[in-house]
Amino acid sequence: MLRELVSIAFLCCPVPAMAADPAEERAKLEGAWTAISAERNGEEAAELVGHRLEFAGRRFHITAQGRILYVGSYAVEPEPQPAQIDFQHEEGEIAGGVWQGIYRLEDNTLAICDNAVDTSKPRPTEFTTAPGSGYVLIVFRRVDF
Repeated sequence: MLRELVSIAFLCCPVPAMAADPAEERAKLEGAWTAISAERNGEEAAELVGHRLEFAGRRFHITAQGRILYVGSYAVEPEPQPAQIDFQHEEGEIAGGVWQGIYRLEDNTLAICDNAVDTSKPRPTEFTTAPGSGYVLIVFRRVDF
């Protein structure tokens, strides 16, 4: 009988799930990250290792060997699983373009898989790439503890 009452209470009075706050998630990403591994379309992309990704507020920029490659704003949506991240490019050859991706943050490691290779492809749903997928997967390590 007690079990039935408890079950009914849970059905009648559901506890609201804590919605993930994008501002809190951006605060977790804040700072500088260096690429430690990368793959594109199912193949190793060693030329991306060492790229530096920096988040400040709602802004991002990516540099390589001291040269700025990409600049813009970004948005996160931590609630879906996997969590989503979009990079809106504001300068350079892909100004106006958007990379749609997913991300996973664990301690000082950040994995991002997005459609940077081919923005006509849909947002990835897994942290993997394959030949012709149009996806890039980069694992970053935080550099500013």
